[in-house]
Amino acid sequence: MYEEKKWIWQYDDFPHFRYDRAKFLSLMSEISKKSGKLEGILESLGHYNNNFLEIESSTKEIIESSQIEGEVLNRDSVRSSILKRLDKLDDAKDCSTQQTDGLVELLLDSSQNHKPLTNKRLFGWHNTLFPSGYSGLYKIEVAQYRLEEISVVSQKNGKEKIHYTALPPQNVSKAMEELLEYVNNAKEDPYIKAAVAHLWFLTIHPFDDGNGRIARTLTNYILAKELSQEHYYFSISTAIANDKKNYYKLLEKTQRILTNSDLNIESWIEWHSKMILSAIEQSLEQIQKVVEKTAFWDRAREHSLNTRQIKVLNKLLDFGKNDFEGGLNVKKYISITKISPATAKRDISDLVEKGLLKKVEGSAGRSTRYNIVV
Repeated sequence: MYEEKKWIWQYDDFPHFRYDRAKFLSLMSEISKKSGKLEGILESLGHYNNNFLEIESSTKEIIESSQIEGEVLNRDSVRSSILKRLDKLDDAKDCSTQQTDGLVELLLDSSQNHKPLTNKRLFGWHNTLFPSGYSGLYKIEVAQYRLEEISVVSQKNGKEKIHYTALPPQNVSKAMEELLEYVNNAKEDPYIKAAVAHLWFLTIHPFDDGNGRIARTLTNYILAKELSQEHYYFSISTAIANDKKNYYKLLEKTQRILTNSDLNIESWIEWHSKMILSAIEQSLEQIQKVVEKTAFWDRAREHSLNTRQIKVLNKLLDFGKNDFEGGLNVKKYISITKISPATAKRDISDLVEKGLLKKVEGSAGRSTRYNIVV
């Protein structure tokens, strides 16, 4: 199966990846600048808002990392598991599951426990993904490295395509020892280190299943440890999910000898680093919404509002002032609150009179639209 050389791990000098650090100085500087901005804003927000952001970012990371692999998680279950872990959950509203509890433990351990990474700890991470010992309908080896050969395969029009074939199982343990040595002891820029380790882990593909999710967890671990972060405020998997096509395309291109004849991984490092930058920028946008929401309710507190109005205003704030497509209209208000058109019109008129909504310029009649005033 391995006679013809197709994959980068078949090079004699694997895993000595090649890249020029100087090419990434500008990108690394931009990431550090945005990261510093994020940390500065977080310090000024206060404990309550920081908790909210940590919960939202953690929820996104868990859901999106599974979504990349085609697994859809229930958002309420994930959120319940996070709140339970933070001791902020009303037992009556608990809809967590063993699976989502495990995924939360995995994220928190990778982002808050900065102790060295070991085989035993990796096995623990893997066990949280497959507590039943099954991946779907199939029994897999859990909390140990794989014992069989493995390939990444897709099917289209009844034809099978092999995108990648990983190291033989007898080579996995030694390869993982080298990777763990790098993760624990290498002196490298944290963002470059995270990119290298992510690719290296996926190239080894040490487990029967769950390799993508563990690789992204590894990225979280390296950044949290190297940057001395104590909390989780941006979701790398969300950024990757938004560019999933390039994720798989670049992985395949980097891992094939045909398209990578010298172990050069500069394209991968650039893409991976841009995903981290995108994740930080998305978090900054989320923070802006939190700031706007807090300031809005500080101002709106002087007015008497009914539960319907509060619900609609919160929805508008959650979307952001420019993200509620087309603005609010009577039809959308009815859809959110399930009330009559007459009541919806009265509620909206009241909010306009109180200065909490304003009519969109140029809209009129049945097409009248409103934006929130933040």
